[in-house]
Amino acid sequence: MMKSLLLAEMIKIKRRAVWLLVFLGPIGIVGIQGLNYGIRYEYLVKPESDVWGDLLMNLNMFVPITLLLGIAIITSLNSSIEHQTNTWKQILVLPVSRKSIFFVKFLLNSFLLLLSSLLLVGGTILLGVLLKFGYDFPMVAILKNSFFPFFAALPVLALQLWLSIVVSNQGVALTVGILGAIASTFFRLPEWIPYSWLSFQNEEYVLNISLGLLTGLLVFIMGALHFSTKDVN
Repeated sequence: MMKSLLLAEMIKIKRRAVWLLVFLGPIGIVGIQGLNYGIRYEYLVKPESDVWGDLLMNLNMFVPITLLLGIAIITSLNSSIEHQTNTWKQILVLPVSRKSIFFVKFLLNSFLLLLSSLLLVGGTILLGVLLKFGYDFPMVAILKNSFFPFFAALPVLALQLWLSIVVSNQGVALTVGILGAIASTFFRLPEWIPYSWLSFQNEEYVLNISLGLLTGLLVFIMGALHFSTKDVN
């Protein structure tokens, strides 16, 4: 039944704009830095520079806000289908628990965001090669830069999914997501707030990943439990 639910969710988004967002995020990040290096190549690339390290640092400046906005929009788009078509009642009478439905939606959104992270890996390598940084690229650092923010952002993903499912007005979930993305970028948030855990430059990054996984699990459980008892229209 879980496999059937996941397949049904994939069919729902087959021709929706969510796929455009999956590609648009990493393409936008890489494109901005491509333009940046194209304009300021002599300033950014010097003989003594760690060119790959500098490239990852410049890319990471835009990863947190792009990821947070992506989470807010993708979860909202995927959850709005049932709200717009008024099909929640039909879905909830299926012989499967509400927790399973919540889990499948979380799994689908995670897959889309991980796919976007994978595209960022490819885009980073391609940009570095085009900038003539050579083929000896730091693969481990590139993978960390592309995937670690996702794991740190799991509490935000669980929260945004929770809001987008239980609140029919998607403006609420989108507002929370957009404000969180802006706050994480332009304000110095307290370290205990998950929105501050996404920066790759943070010296406590391994701790942030661990907190993201644990807190993400906690928020997911809370959301699943709440969804299992709440009437959804």
